[in-house]
Amino acid sequence: MFHVSIEADEPRRVAHVLAELMGGIATPFPPVTQGSWMAHGGDARNSLIEVYPRGTELHRGADGAVGLASARRRHNPTHFALATTLDEAAVKAIGAREGWHAETFSREGLFHVVELWIEGCQMIELLTPEMQAEYLDSLSIERWRAMFADHPEMAMAA
Repeated sequence: MFHVSIEADEPRRVAHVLAELMGGIATPFPPVTQGSWMAHGGDARNSLIEVYPRGTELHRGADGAVGLASARRRHNPTHFALATTLDEAAVKAIGAREGWHAETFSREGLFHVVELWIEGCQMIELLTPEMQAEYLDSLSIERWRAMFADHPEMAMAA
């Protein structure tokens, strides 16, 4: 994966915090909609997180996606797991500094994440180096198939 987009009440602030967690920088991102920002990971893939003003919707346009304002809902199902070089304490300290809840959870005993609730409504999962190793071991296709071998729909996932 190369980039993902989310919405926020304060895109600039959120992009700066995400860039800090990624070890990168934040920059404005005006091509789609004014007020948008990007968090650059600075990694080998040039990973990006686009942060749009809350309520932005993407619509198909003649020259590609166009951002349009819409209702400002607070919660949505969009989330992602983000690798960080920081440890749990540092991630939680950033959350505390921003006033965003951060708590460590186990995902069904397979791997752990620090849930960080951006602006109290946008959940992202932070994976420390140790958590990244658990995640990679837990979510391989082979392991997933073995865990759900008896599930009737698994045969269709071949």
